[in-house]
Amino acid sequence: MSLSKLAHKLLSPTALQTSRRSLASVAPSQPLQAHYPVVPGSLTAHLQLRSGESFTGGSFGAPVSTVGETVFTTSLVGYPESMTDPSYLGQLLVFTQPLVGNYGVPGRTRDQYGLLKHFESEKIQCRGIIVSDYALKYSHWNACESLAQWCEREGIPAITGVDTRALVHILRGQGSTLGSLSVGAEPAKNIDWVDPNAENLVAQASTDSVRVFNPDGDVHVALIDCGVKYNIIRSLCDQGARVSLVPWNHAISAELPSYDGIFISNGPGSPSYCTETIEQLRRAFEMYQRPIFGICMGNQLMGLAAGLNAYKLRFGNRGHNQPAVDLTNGRCVITSQNHGYALDDSKMPAGWDRYYVNANDGSNEGIRHLSMPFRSVQFHPEAKGGPLDTAYLFKEFVDQVRAAKAAGVDAIIDASADSVQQSAAASAQA
Repeated sequence: MSLSKLAHKLLSPTALQTSRRSLASVAPSQPLQAHYPVVPGSLTAHLQLRSGESFTGGSFGAPVSTVGETVFTTSLVGYPESMTDPSYLGQLLVFTQPLVGNYGVPGRTRDQYGLLKHFESEKIQCRGIIVSDYALKYSHWNACESLAQWCEREGIPAITGVDTRALVHILRGQGSTLGSLSVGAEPAKNIDWVDPNAENLVAQASTDSVRVFNPDGDVHVALIDCGVKYNIIRSLCDQGARVSLVPWNHAISAELPSYDGIFISNGPGSPSYCTETIEQLRRAFEMYQRPIFGICMGNQLMGLAAGLNAYKLRFGNRGHNQPAVDLTNGRCVITSQNHGYALDDSKMPAGWDRYYVNANDGSNEGIRHLSMPFRSVQFHPEAKGGPLDTAYLFKEFVDQVRAAKAAGVDAIIDASADSVQQSAAASAQA
C-alpha cells in the first residue's frame, strides 16, 4: 500500500470515529472514566487535582495513595531512566506517550564504575506515574520484569486509562498543580495537600558522604551532588576524570586547591533552599581560577551565586525534544530537559552573559563568565534518555580542566596558606 493510500485510510472519517482515545473535555465536577481497557482484575485508581479536576482509571502499581506535584514529560521512550531521575523527586509523572510499559524494565546490572547501567539512581524517585495505556505484555531482550511489577515492588502507585491529552491540556493551561493518586473504589477524601516544593528536596536527594569514582583518573573533579543522575558521573569518568561526589552543602570553598575542576549536578525542587551551596559557589567565583560547570539545578545555583534570580515556570520543560540555541555561534541543538524553575536572565550581572536560550519559550538555557572558565547549561548533555547533541560538553569541560592543570594554573587567586586558612574558617562558620 502506498503512503498516500495509507494516510487516506488512517484519516478517513470511519477510522477517526473508531479511535479508542477519548476527546471529551474535562468537567471538574464529573470524573473522566478510563478510556482504555485497564489491567484485568485491577483495582480502581483515582487522580484528583487540587484545582478540582479528577480522572478515574485502573491501578497497575502499588495499592497505596500519595500526593505530589503533577507534571508531564513529552519523552517518547526512557521511562526507566525518567522514573529514577532524582529531579522527579516529589512529583506525579504524566507520560504523554500513549503506550507505556511495552518494553518492560531492565535488570540491575552495573558498569565498571559500580553504577546501575539502565537506571539513573538506585530507586524510583517520582511518587507515582500516570499513563494513557499500560501495555499488559512487554517484549525486550534486556527486560527482567514488567513496569507493573517494578512499581509494585518499590511501592509506587500507577494509574492507567487516563486521558493524558486532556490532563496535559489542563496542566499547560493552569500550570503544574498538586495531585492526589489513590487506589480504591472511591476517590480519596480529606486530602492533605502538602507541596513538595515547600521543602528542601535537594537535601533529600543528595549523598550524605563523599564517594570517589574512577580513582585512577588523571584530573580530579569535585561533583556537587544536588540529586545527580548516574550518567553524569559516568560521562565524567568516561572522559578520564577522577570524580569525588560530595554532598550538596559540602564546604568545598575550603578545599579548592584539592580539585582541578568543579561540577554541579541536576536536582529536584526549588534552588532557593540551597543557600549553603549558593554561598560556597559565590566564594568559589571570587577565588577559584579553574573550570566550573553546572547542569540543570547546577545552572540555577550558579546563576543565583552570580546574582541572578530564579522563578517557577508555568509547567516546566520536561522531555527529550527541547531546542536550545547556542548564543556563541547561533547553532540550535535538541536537548533532554527536566526542570520546573529557570533563571531570569533579563539583567545579567557584570562579567556574565547568556550562553543558551530555549527556542520554544525563550527561557534561559545557560550562562557563562566572560573572562573565567565558568559556565553552565539548563539542559542535560548526558541525556539518558534523549538526544546526544550536546554530549561534547563533557569532553570540552574535562579537556579544559586537563589543559588548566597542564598549564599549572593555580586553584585560587591567592594560593598562600593564609588565604586557604581564612577560606576554611569562613566555611566552618557558615
